[in-house]
Amino acid sequence: MSQQTAQRGGVAWALVITGVAGFMAALDNLVVTTALPAIREDFGGELHDLEWTVSAYTLTFAVLLMFGAALGDRFGRRKLFVVGIAIFTAASAAAALAPGIEALIAARAVQGVGAAIMMPLTLTLLTAAVPAAKRGMAYGIWGAVNGLAVASGPLIGGSLTEHVSWQWIFWLNVPLGLALLPLARLRLAESHGTGAPLDLTGTVLASGGLFGIVYALIRGNIDGWTSVPVLTGLIAGFALLAGFVRHGIRGKNPMLPMRLFRNRAFSAINAASLLMFVGMFGAIFLLSQFLQTVLGYSPTEAGLRMLPWTGMPMLVAPIAGYLSDKIGGRPVVTVGLALQAIGLGWFAAVVATDVSYAAQLPALIISGVGMALYFAPAASLVMASVIPSEQGIASGANNALREVGGALGIAALASVFSAQGGYASPQNFVDGLGPSLWVGAAVVALGAVAAWLLPRRTATEGAAVTAPVSEGPVAERTPAGV
Repeated sequence: MSQQTAQRGGVAWALVITGVAGFMAALDNLVVTTALPAIREDFGGELHDLEWTVSAYTLTFAVLLMFGAALGDRFGRRKLFVVGIAIFTAASAAAALAPGIEALIAARAVQGVGAAIMMPLTLTLLTAAVPAAKRGMAYGIWGAVNGLAVASGPLIGGSLTEHVSWQWIFWLNVPLGLALLPLARLRLAESHGTGAPLDLTGTVLASGGLFGIVYALIRGNIDGWTSVPVLTGLIAGFALLAGFVRHGIRGKNPMLPMRLFRNRAFSAINAASLLMFVGMFGAIFLLSQFLQTVLGYSPTEAGLRMLPWTGMPMLVAPIAGYLSDKIGGRPVVTVGLALQAIGLGWFAAVVATDVSYAAQLPALIISGVGMALYFAPAASLVMASVIPSEQGIASGANNALREVGGALGIAALASVFSAQGGYASPQNFVDGLGPSLWVGAAVVALGAVAAWLLPRRTATEGAAVTAPVSEGPVAERTPAGV
């Protein structure tokens, strides 16, 4: 890259543009949760409809994330970044204008497509604009902005829903996206990867398989677990995922080479991440509704009361990072997942139609501390589990599995909820919520076991996050810290 091009990019502009884009994509993971009761009141949707308003985004985001990064490598990272912003912004407007629940779900799916193209290229473009000596600081700012988006999602969603309307959780993206479009075109430098072939086969197999399984989990209690649509979804879904695994073993240039999973460290941290997001996303999906539907809090009050959980990583992450440097990431992540499981179990034990916030607070704080202890070292463990030239694809796989876990978690825990309870009355809601939270706690506890199976601290751990990022097509593909 010439000095003139580098100057054109500008570190400050790159931080602003990629930071705002990452904020929008991360925010839309959880911003809709506190708006779900209002959406249900307006559109009259059932539980499975509410699940799809969240899962349609996380699922398309997950399965297309690595493909979106590869598109940028081949056709131009800035060019595809602008395309991703345009799709995300247009889909946000469509979601705000949706006349019914089906249109909203469709718009959310398209939002996920835009985010899958946009999000992995944020770190790639930032890396290209920032000198190697300053990348650590830039990555820290980028990660903090994304963490703020996750923490503030329920509160922003609740405040906009209560004081304006739930449509504004989507309108918020439109002026931001429209401002980013010319700025990205004018202020970011273009770069390319090697132009390796796109893995269309792997993308189709993963997308179809995950859709089939999530569809079956969502429809199971509605249509019956032995009904033709549900059985077809399960059988076809698992068959397609088996094909994806086979493709990853034998295919040429697969987006996720299965040989990476021969590495115990890579397998263990990814299993722990998947299980963590299954329990966490499923629980937040239901608890945000519990606070409003059963306890009668306003959307803003519900968002504020979730902050001890969702906002705790902003306070505890520096301590977790320090502990990880001193004793290694394995015990920190293991303890974090164990605390998250204890927090969910605590919530399941105290949940009732008249439970006070004081009784909920310990569960929220424990869950928040656990989440923080997991997030801080997890990226380092992922990066340390592979050689530097494969860090990009390893990070992309981990991010994709987290999003998959979120979609599966919402579907699975909502399935338990609907089997045991529903929306008929506050007590009926609690009857379903308790068992689903126990399931979530058990799943996250399995994640703690997976984390404990990580190898003990290695010489590469800790150095991975500061290793220079190469200009190759893989090493820069995807962010490590979302």
